[in-house]
Amino acid sequence: MNVRRRLIPTAALAATVALAATALTACSGTAGAAGAEDGKDGKLDVMASFYPMQFLAEQIGKDHVKVDSLTKPGVEPHDLEITPKQTAQLGEADVVLYLKTLQPAVDKAVAQSGVKNVIDAATLTKLEVHGAAAHGEEGHEHTDGDEHAAEHAEGDGHNHGEAGEDPHVWLDPVKYAEIAKGVGAALEKSDPDHAADYKKNTDELVAKLGALDTEFKDGLKNTASKTFITTHSAFGYLAERYGLDQEGISGVDPESEPSPARMKELQTLAKQDNVSTVFFETLASDKTAKTLAADTGLKTDVLDPLEGITDKSQGADYFEVMRANLKNLQKALGSK
Repeated sequence: MNVRRRLIPTAALAATVALAATALTACSGTAGAAGAEDGKDGKLDVMASFYPMQFLAEQIGKDHVKVDSLTKPGVEPHDLEITPKQTAQLGEADVVLYLKTLQPAVDKAVAQSGVKNVIDAATLTKLEVHGAAAHGEEGHEHTDGDEHAAEHAEGDGHNHGEAGEDPHVWLDPVKYAEIAKGVGAALEKSDPDHAADYKKNTDELVAKLGALDTEFKDGLKNTASKTFITTHSAFGYLAERYGLDQEGISGVDPESEPSPARMKELQTLAKQDNVSTVFFETLASDKTAKTLAADTGLKTDVLDPLEGITDKSQGADYFEVMRANLKNLQKALGSK
């Protein structure tokens, strides 16, 4: 079944990037001074929704920003509940950086907070609609040769936008770099006194993400298998970027029980596609992964969707965990 991806039109994307970059101009030129007067040592007070947004703000803002996250370490982002106190904190922040549709509670809190300076990362790159999200049916993701076909995986259970866009863009280093550029431009507008530093930091981060993209491209170019099975269908962008096939166990939720039919289907697929490993993640139960692995004689390993960093993470930051993911994929797929 051919499933087309729905892309945000280029013109519309350009307009949203411009809006994101100019959304902060309300406090342009005065944010630093205001921060100093408020006892924040001239730093921009940035509230991020969850780890990937927090990491961007810290890497681009460095010494010029004070970054807090609404999602604390160890909390599954999709399960986050926002307290009235946190909503109030949002209203007091100089900048709010979030990814709309990933966390419905955050979307609601941002709307209620009245905060003026908002950066929505979802407007800074192209979001794609994957097969099941568009058609409400069970299926798989496939790629053919060098042409990266659209995903057919079951929906991943998160509340996406009305069009069903997949929000897991940070797992694709290329798309994450696009978001970084937009965030950098927005911070330059908000704090022009330090614009040169934001630009320099953004360029450095984008270069590192470019190097990471090359590592993935080279590391996954020649593998015995192209198919991987995971409890959480969060890796569609990564699979598409590097010519892999993602198969979600349940798709609906990383901790939900898959149907018997789906388990049987995956058992057959594992044999056909030379699958060796079932992946689970650090912030959710590994029960379904272990059940499938036991039934099929497969191994289990971690593929981290990087929605948070904890002491269980296979690395201390985005880059370390992504490289751990690469190694685990190479091992599971039989890198040649």
